Amino acid sequence: MATNLAIDDALIDEARRVGKHSTKREAVTVALEEYVARHKQLAILDLFGTLDFDSSYDARHSRNLDRIETEQ
Repeated sequence: MATNLAIDDALIDEARRVGKHSTKREAVTVALEEYVARHKQLAILDLFGTLDFDSSYDARHSRNLDRIETEQ
């Protein structure tokens, strides 16, 4: 889908230079991917303090049980 955007030329040139991107399209695509990833990371922080913590949970033990069950 073709989209026309008015992007600050100096900003896009700087993004291309620091990111070593050969095209404006590549620079914008990488920037958008990083933007989405960053916001997903921030959304995880919103969960902090909302999940119950079970201090007796042993992840290694659980993984070993799963492995044993699949081998049988």
